[in-house]
Amino acid sequence: MAKLKLGPIADDRPVKVTIELPAALHRDLSAYASLLGEESGRAPAEPARLIVPMLERFIATDRGFAKAKRSGAASGTGD
Repeated sequence: MAKLKLGPIADDRPVKVTIELPAALHRDLSAYASLLGEESGRAPAEPARLIVPMLERFIATDRGFAKAKRSGAASGTGD
């Protein structure tokens, strides 16, 4: 079985987000959800439910962002 970076999705209250994805990315998210379901012994999650944990993981492991955040360069204000 594949060793995925993403672990089981927390069962918390969902937040509705509208986003347009390229078809290929949606297919990849669906495939990832299926693999994650198999690995965790659960039913596959909706592909959209993978987006937040993936973004959280990406941001948490981005060294450049962490460095900028520590130096105050990443204010998050969108200026």
